[in-house]
Amino acid sequence: MKKLVGEYPVIGIRPIVDGRQGPMRLRESLEDQVMAMASSAKTLLEKSVFYSDGTPVKVVIFPHTIGRVPESAACAEYFRKEGVQITISVTPCWCYGSETMDMDPLTIKAVWGFNGTERPGAVYLASVLATHAQKGLPAFGIYGHEVQDREQVSCIPDDVREKLLRFAGAAVAVATMRGKSYLQIGSITMGIGGSVLDSSFLEEYLGMRVESVDEVEILRRMEEGIYNEEDYRKALAWTEKHCKEGRDDNPDFVEFLGEKRKIKFTPEEKKSSGNSPSKCIVSSKI
Repeated sequence: MKKLVGEYPVIGIRPIVDGRQGPMRLRESLEDQVMAMASSAKTLLEKSVFYSDGTPVKVVIFPHTIGRVPESAACAEYFRKEGVQITISVTPCWCYGSETMDMDPLTIKAVWGFNGTERPGAVYLASVLATHAQKGLPAFGIYGHEVQDREQVSCIPDDVREKLLRFAGAAVAVATMRGKSYLQIGSITMGIGGSVLDSSFLEEYLGMRVESVDEVEILRRMEEGIYNEEDYRKALAWTEKHCKEGRDDNPDFVEFLGEKRKIKFTPEEKKSSGNSPSKCIVSSKI
């Protein structure tokens, strides 16, 4: 069985243009430019962003430019079939914000406006971010500090690159957690407020459900062998390599329920017990 229920979220790139046609040929003059922006963003994300299992993030580009409401609707339908949960709208110009924006309340949104010499995308970016705010649809704005020539749309500056990657990484994490379960083992630890689980935050803000079990469930699974042996060996090897033991201040023995129990062990005894989780004895003194 897959450890993850469902599929990983896909990032969808929305190439947006000024949809006006006619003698000025605005739309036609922008389509190659915006598709180059979309392609460069796709290449960057696929090389730099990964899912939790290490596979590269999947990125799709809507195959047509978006300049009118029907095209926005067609893009939404295309993305729905592709499993898109994250959208990045890219544009080098003014594009009639309320007609071309992503209106899906469930997608995680960003807008990249190209800072170019000819038709700076800052106009669209500022307008559409305000429209998102008016409609209660959060969106992350991306804009470069330095002005670029229109031919440089496929050359992503360092500051834009950082913003794209920060957004994509965070969005993939949030979209992956949505609809999944957070497991609480035990409850409040030693009266530490930071260990109080806020179910409302997880359910309402992150869209997760919350499950809770007692710590005795760990012992039950150890004793009955309910675990993946390969995963256990991998975790044990990592722990032995990276987690160095400190000083053990426990006494050699303690009295427990009328019996004398050994709680301090030699490195050889610990290594021997580590061969099987069911034989492990975990003890500490805080």
